[in-house]
Amino acid sequence: MTEEEYEALDELLTKTTPKVSANGTGFVSKRNAKLFGLDELSVNYLFTRSLATHKSPAEIIGLMVREKIAVG
Repeated sequence: MTEEEYEALDELLTKTTPKVSANGTGFVSKRNAKLFGLDELSVNYLFTRSLATHKSPAEIIGLMVREKIAVG
């Protein structure tokens, strides 16, 4: 990676917020969420939290699991 490429990437990642979308392309997408047995309420909650926090659905699930482990 050249110095110019590094600077451009640094600028992109530090000054912009990546968009989280539910377009069906990720590991946990709305399209695939039903494969995990999630009901409509759970899917909607997951993707609403994802959009609100700018985290991926997988990150949201990971945080929920860690919270449960910490409490237990």
